[in-house]
Amino acid sequence: MAAMKAQRRVPGAGTLWVWPGTLVALLVAGLIVGTLGAVLWRAGGVAGLRGSDWAALRFTVLQAVLSAGLSVALAAPVARALARRQFAGRGLLVGLMGAPFVLPVIVAVLGLLAVFGRNGLVNAGLGWVGVPPVGIYGLQGVVLAHVFFNLPLAVRLILQGWVSIPAERFRLAASLGFGPREVFWRLELPMLREVVPGVALAVFLLCLTSFAVALMLGGGPAATTLELAIYQAFRFEFDLERAAVLAMVQFVLCGLASVLALWWVLPSGIGVGLDRRAERWDTDGWGLRALDVAIIGLAALFLLTPLAMVTARGAPYLTGLPGSVWAAAGRSVVLALGSAGLALAMGVALALAAVRFRWLEGVGMLALAASPLVLGTGLFLLLFGWADPVALALPVTGLVNAVMALPFVLRAVLPELRGIEAGHGRLADSLGLVGWSRIRWLILPRLARPLGFAAGLAAALSMGDLGVVALFGDPEAATLPLQVYRLMGAYRMDMAQGAAVLLLALSLGLFWLLDGVARWGRQKHAGP
Repeated sequence: MAAMKAQRRVPGAGTLWVWPGTLVALLVAGLIVGTLGAVLWRAGGVAGLRGSDWAALRFTVLQAVLSAGLSVALAAPVARALARRQFAGRGLLVGLMGAPFVLPVIVAVLGLLAVFGRNGLVNAGLGWVGVPPVGIYGLQGVVLAHVFFNLPLAVRLILQGWVSIPAERFRLAASLGFGPREVFWRLELPMLREVVPGVALAVFLLCLTSFAVALMLGGGPAATTLELAIYQAFRFEFDLERAAVLAMVQFVLCGLASVLALWWVLPSGIGVGLDRRAERWDTDGWGLRALDVAIIGLAALFLLTPLAMVTARGAPYLTGLPGSVWAAAGRSVVLALGSAGLALAMGVALALAAVRFRWLEGVGMLALAASPLVLGTGLFLLLFGWADPVALALPVTGLVNAVMALPFVLRAVLPELRGIEAGHGRLADSLGLVGWSRIRWLILPRLARPLGFAAGLAAALSMGDLGVVALFGDPEAATLPLQVYRLMGAYRMDMAQGAAVLLLALSLGLFWLLDGVARWGRQKHAGP
């Protein structure tokens, strides 16, 4: 009887919902804690922070707060404009605007330098009007690059929130004579209150663990992040003790941010609808149309210009790429698909459990708290002596990529899953729809859109990853990002630029394919 009451309090809360997610949480926690423990064991202890480490901590927090705040503040009006407007090519534009997030960091930074660097387009334009050039290195460059990378992610995640507002709510608002201001306060703001903290946390953690951006645009010791300090301790000093301490500081900082975000999130209370397409009667004024067009246009200009510069420079070299690059591309595609499938399986299981136990969401989000460099080094130390780390480079890379993509899967899936359970859970309970039948007939059809987005995002992130595979470094089984890195190291910049365009095309292709298939399946389910 008590179990039945507990199940009514949390619709659908059975063992099928809890145990798979709990196992995923244990796997993630074991991977993070185990690799950090391996580094600490090899280091032989811990030591205090240096003065430079405290400076790196302050800079890391400052740039992460600025980057996350700007990314979310800019993403909200862009997502609102895209949600309110339907136009020819809208899907293509949304897909292209998401390209910077899946673009390999090194290639994207080169695109930003082509636009905002000393000899870039912006400074060339400033020179024409007699204004001194602006610098891109230092804090401003790191924040600019992080906004460039994370604005598309924030837009897509917040846009999912706008799409989740039932069409019936907008119809009711129109019948009550609500204007844009009333619609914002009554419908849109509650949704933002639920969605934005998780999005801001994801962006904050990404900026907190950023490495390549700080390496290329940091501008010296005064602009060093914790991740860059960890790299320097590994690469130049081989000081595992200091690297482990810095990794612990970073992990604790990310954990505190996760707890704060979970405490901040409040339910929207807007309910569910009948899966109809929303029609807006509050946005017909010419002033609002002009504002939305301007917002979308400026965002597209900021995000697509560096992308166009990268493509223009690398496209002429595509036809001359060696066979090793194409072989690496094939390995990367297989690895990306496997990693995306594993990330989806873990993410759905963890989300189902997090509907009942909210703290499990925090465990999944803490995957971003782990330093990829510490993860790679810890796995190397754990595997060394038991197996050949080089032979296991690709499977280990796929596992790490899946774990690192898990927070994005959760942010895309969990809010809508909670809405499904809040709106349909009691009816499903009364019909005896539990277990796999509940997942198949109630949940998966309504999660098709966020699952497709999450799968495409996970595959694209895996395509562009240059982390664990670089540490294990098998020359005969290189992935495409590693091949690009090696071509750049050999000063074959023409081939590197061509391979970078191939990497971008494959990343976007996988993202659009997986996202598009899910959208088609969702439309088929919804019917006419």
